[in-house]
Amino acid sequence: MRLARTSTDVVFGGCVLVLLGYSAYQLATVWGPQYWILDAATGAVVGMITLLRRYDRWRAAVAGLTIAAVTVLVAWTAGLPTEPGPAMAVGLAVLVGSGVASLPIPQAGVVAAGGLIVAVGSLLIGHGSGVGTVNAAGWVIATTAGLALRLRDVRRRAAAERIRQDERIELARELHDVVAHHISGIVLQAQGARIVGRRTPSQYDESLAGIEAAGAEALAAMRRVVGLLRSDDVVPGPMRLDQLRELAARFDEHGQAISLDLPAAEPSWPPEVMMTVCRVVQESLTNVTRHAAHAATVTVRVVQVSNTVAVEVADDAEHNARHQRPGYGLIGLRERVEALGGTLSAGPRAGAGWTVEVSLPLEPAR
Repeated sequence: MRLARTSTDVVFGGCVLVLLGYSAYQLATVWGPQYWILDAATGAVVGMITLLRRYDRWRAAVAGLTIAAVTVLVAWTAGLPTEPGPAMAVGLAVLVGSGVASLPIPQAGVVAAGGLIVAVGSLLIGHGSGVGTVNAAGWVIATTAGLALRLRDVRRRAAAERIRQDERIELARELHDVVAHHISGIVLQAQGARIVGRRTPSQYDESLAGIEAAGAEALAAMRRVVGLLRSDDVVPGPMRLDQLRELAARFDEHGQAISLDLPAAEPSWPPEVMMTVCRVVQESLTNVTRHAAHAATVTVRVVQVSNTVAVEVADDAEHNARHQRPGYGLIGLRERVEALGGTLSAGPRAGAGWTVEVSLPLEPAR
C-alpha cells in the first residue's frame, strides 16, 4: 500500500513538473517574458499541497482552492493569462476528487462547491479560451470520480456490516442451540434429583452424576463454539440422524416417551439441510422440557418426500402457553429454514399439544 502511494505521488509530481514546464514555455512564447511566473509559482504550490493531502485532506483542499481562487482574481484584475493553468488544474482535480470521496458529507459538499466556483471563475475570465474549458472538465471528472469512489466505499461498508450482522445472528443461533439445550437438560435433571433425593436417597448420587455429565457436555459444546470463533480452521463436524436417536434416548431417561420416525439408512442430504433438521428437532425437544414437561408422549417424524425433507415434532400436553411468549429459539429456527428456501410453522394442535412442522427443499430454488 505504501509503495503504491509513493509510486502514485512520484507519477503525479512528474506530471506537474512537465505541465509547469510546458505552460511556462507557452506563456513565455505567446505573452512574453515573466508572464509565466504567477502560473508556475501557484501551480507548484498547489501541486505540493496535493502531495501532502493525505495528512489532512480537508485543510489541503481548502488551501488549494483558496490559492486557486486568489490566483483567478489576480489574473483577472491584472490582465494576466487565464488561470488556473494546466498544472494547478490537475492538482485541484485531485484535491476535489479526494475530498468528495473521503471527507464527511458537509465538508465534501464545501470542497465540491469550491471547485465549481473556481471552474466557473476560470470560464468567465477566459473569454472562451481552452483553459477555462480544461478547468470545468477537470471539476466534472474529479467530482464524478469522487462520488463513484464514495459510493463504492458505502457499498463496501454496507456489505461488511451485513457480513458482521450475519455472523452475529449465526453466533446467536449457535449459542442458543448449544446453551439452551444443555442447560435445559441440566435444569431438568436437577429437578429430578430433588424428587429422587426425597423418595429414594440411594439414587441421589446417580442423579448428581447425570447432572455432572450434562454439565460436561455443555462445557464441551461451548468450547466448540469458542473454537469456531477463535480459528477459521475449526469447522463443526457433520451432523447425523444418529445424534437425534441419542437425543431422544436422553429425553426418554427423564420420563418423556419419544416416538421416533426416521429414515432407516443415513440419508445423503446436504450438510446444511442435515444440520437444520437436527437443530429443529433439538430446539423443539428443548421447548418441550421447558413448556410441556408434563407431556406423556412426544412424536418426532423426519421423512423425505421427493426432493423435500419434512420434519414434524408434536407433543400431547394438555396445556401449552408457548404461543403467548415466543422466544428466540423459534425465531432462529425460522431464519435457518427460510435461508434454505424452506418453511416453518408452529402452533397448538387440535385438542391438545403443540406441533412444529418444517419443510426443507433438497435443491436450492432457481
